[in-house]
Amino acid sequence: MVLHKGAHRLQFEQVDSPRPDAGQLRLKIEACGVCRTDLHIIDGDLTHPSLPLIPGHEIVGTVAQIGEAAGGFALGQRVGVPWLGHTCGTCRYCVNNRENLCDDPGFTGYTLNGGYAEECVADARYVFALDGHDDPAALAPLLCAGLIGFRSLRLAGDAQRLGFYGFGAAAHILAQIAVWQGREIYAFTRPGDTAAQAFARETGAVWAGGSDETSPVLLDAALIFAPVGALVPKALKDLVKGGRVVCGGIHMSDIPSFAYDDLWHERQILSVANLTREDGETFFPLARRAGVRTQITPYRLERANEALDDLRQGRLQGAAVLLPSQNA
Repeated sequence: MVLHKGAHRLQFEQVDSPRPDAGQLRLKIEACGVCRTDLHIIDGDLTHPSLPLIPGHEIVGTVAQIGEAAGGFALGQRVGVPWLGHTCGTCRYCVNNRENLCDDPGFTGYTLNGGYAEECVADARYVFALDGHDDPAALAPLLCAGLIGFRSLRLAGDAQRLGFYGFGAAAHILAQIAVWQGREIYAFTRPGDTAAQAFARETGAVWAGGSDETSPVLLDAALIFAPVGALVPKALKDLVKGGRVVCGGIHMSDIPSFAYDDLWHERQILSVANLTREDGETFFPLARRAGVRTQITPYRLERANEALDDLRQGRLQGAAVLLPSQNA
């Protein structure tokens, strides 16, 4: 599925099989999650994609070919490809273990072709081994919704009472980990979205309501997954002194002005950018120990536009996942 121009629908096309360069793997794709970042790319909110582009950065597949000097993997091994496709390795951020802030990165499904396809290539250094994980479709959302959500959770520190603003792919994964860790989850959805609120309670939230409602308790931290800037001042009002608002998306509408009193008492607003390989090395074993189960809606590859429309219109609970074409 190919994007030729921003704010246009994807085209289902036959393209040549990719060949791995030195240090790369060629993968046979088993599943690719549909992420809200894909929407931001396709809808033109993120303005610098490499066109024409195959989107998708929640890729699960098996190794079909190993390029020269791409060690550490075996043919047929199941692996995952995340958003962070490569980094320069030499800038001030890379050398200080902050590769998520690299000055010259490559991003899967944005500046590099991604997983809305039957095959892809990936830099072997940024691929995660997924040995022992059996269901590729269930794994796919962990590659971004899980990883970026986990980075957001880490930035929340040891907060006991967590507010999740937007309860979709990322929140339903992180809620399971947070509950397993003994924390309390308070879920805020679109006003009137009783189905999403019920889903949040089923996933372990102790309370769920609309984002127009005041939290029933003061929160230690708020994680904002919905791309709605107006939720930032709302979340500040729900925090204890010293609490944090963590914005977990790559794109958000403008944050409206708010009273300084809402920020005072050492409250903080943070953003999450990308991920590091260390995030994945920590997250995947943790998700397995916590027994994380993803709720997915599967679509065949050629139905990617339908999956994107369902995500755009809020018709999904959990995550959409693309499977290989019915004609494969």
